[in-house]
Parts: sequence; C-alpha cells; structure tokens
Amino acid sequence: MDDVFRRDCPARVVLDHVTRRWGILVLTALDSSDLRFYELRDRIEGVSEKMLSQTLRTLVRDGLVLRTVEPTVPPSVTYALTPLGRGITVPLRGLTGWIREHAAEIITAQHAYDTASHSNVTATP
Repeated sequence: MDDVFRRDCPARVVLDHVTRRWGILVLTALDSSDLRFYELRDRIEGVSEKMLSQTLRTLVRDGLVLRTVEPTVPPSVTYALTPLGRGITVPLRGLTGWIREHAAEIITAQHAYDTASHSNVTATP
C-alpha cells in the first residue's frame, strides 16, 4: 500500500498537482461549468497565463481535466473536468468551504502571533 508520507509514493506527485494554489482553483472553477482558457483566466484573479497554461497541462496529463479543441479559426479550446476530476472536486469544495468559513479566525490568529512575536523581539535587550 502506498503511503503519502513516504517520499517515493506516487500519490504524492498527484497530491502536489491537486493541492497547489492554482490546481485547486482550476479544478473548483471547472466544477461549475466547462470553460475556455480566457474564461478561466478571468475567473481566477491573479493567475498569469503562463501559470494557468502549466497548471492546465499538468491536470490534463493527470487525467483530471479534458482539453477539447474545436476546429474553428482561430481554434476554440474548452476545458472540462473528467469523471476522475469531478470526483476530486467534492473534497476540494469541502476544503475551500472550510477555509472560506474560517478565514477571519485564521487571519486573527496570524495577527495575534505576529504581534506576540514582534513583542518578544523588541523586548529582548
């Protein structure tokens, strides 16, 4: 049995692809509908075209996203979740929902930590 805690576990590579910031956002964006490249870029604020292209290439290679090219001029490319990709969005929605619900608490904890850390640094002679 593979163990994701072991460095040589093949699942670790997939875990890395899925849980990268852009991977999670691409997969969850495609959960609501199939999208063209520019629609994904506009939906996911802050992603560069290069990072989006790399992320999509990786997720297509992993079998999580399907890339369909329409023979138009210019070619129209649409991205959609595969059945395998659709399966991963269920736990990802849970994760992103939990983060959204608790973001304020986490930010508050970060500020408290930073304040305490800053106080300890300035208090040292």
